[in-house]
Amino acid sequence: MSQKEFFVDLHIHTNYSDGIFTPEQVVEYASRVGLSAISITDHDTVDGVQEAIDAGKKYGVEVISGIELSAELDNVTKTEMHILGYYVNWKSKSFNEALSVFKKVRIQRAKDIFEKLKTLNIELDPEGLISGVGEKVIGRLHFAKAMLEKNYVSSISEAFQKYLGLDKPAYVPKHYISPKDAISLIIRAGGIPVLAHPYYGHYSNRNIFKGLINDGLMGIEAWHSSHPQHIIKKFISIAEDMNLIATGGSDCHGAYGKNATPLIGKMKVPYTVLEALEAKKRQIEEKNSTLL
Repeated sequence: MSQKEFFVDLHIHTNYSDGIFTPEQVVEYASRVGLSAISITDHDTVDGVQEAIDAGKKYGVEVISGIELSAELDNVTKTEMHILGYYVNWKSKSFNEALSVFKKVRIQRAKDIFEKLKTLNIELDPEGLISGVGEKVIGRLHFAKAMLEKNYVSSISEAFQKYLGLDKPAYVPKHYISPKDAISLIIRAGGIPVLAHPYYGHYSNRNIFKGLINDGLMGIEAWHSSHPQHIIKKFISIAEDMNLIATGGSDCHGAYGKNATPLIGKMKVPYTVLEALEAKKRQIEEKNSTLL
């Protein structure tokens, strides 16, 4: 197989945040579809990274440590923005202490969602659901699955459309930090900050990119399951013009509905993307070593 035929998927979620699959299931599937490397990018947690790395050794798939941090622009609409971090030191004590704030706030958010659902005559077991999630980051998907199991809804999508989605009766906003703080947190953990799904998030204003670059942004996600081919080309071009790394991944959260297949590996992100990230990582390490 020539290098041109090697592909990666650098945006995948597991059941440690709002995905369905365990880290090992993700890695096993990635191996099955012929991916050379993947990154686990769970929301606001790195708890599943080690499990995925161990599975990668078993299945012959390179696993890159990653995370997706929830941020919010300080504008009139308080626009949500996600920042991906690659090669973060997932074992860093200070990094995990910072992430623990997200976990605590999510537990409180979960309690608020329980109360809202209760007023809608949807009775779920708070202790059972939270203990069932364990150390994972509890999110709306866990509620949707519980509602489906209790036959309050007929599908996951119905749970979001009727109750849990934005502006729906049981919606509770997430805990956000500023994009600048998200980027800084990733950099302090030795990682490479990348703007996630800019088209999906309606970020195409170059002034926004320039501001993020000043804050330390090093890449933008060009390949994404919500990006049409012409949009992928557009963001690759923007990345080249602004000296950013163009990254990509499926943003897979699992497989929903009958006969649904996971998005893992669907985007055909070339291995050269990972090489660019590796080169940037080496550059960061060399720079840091000179400061010691």
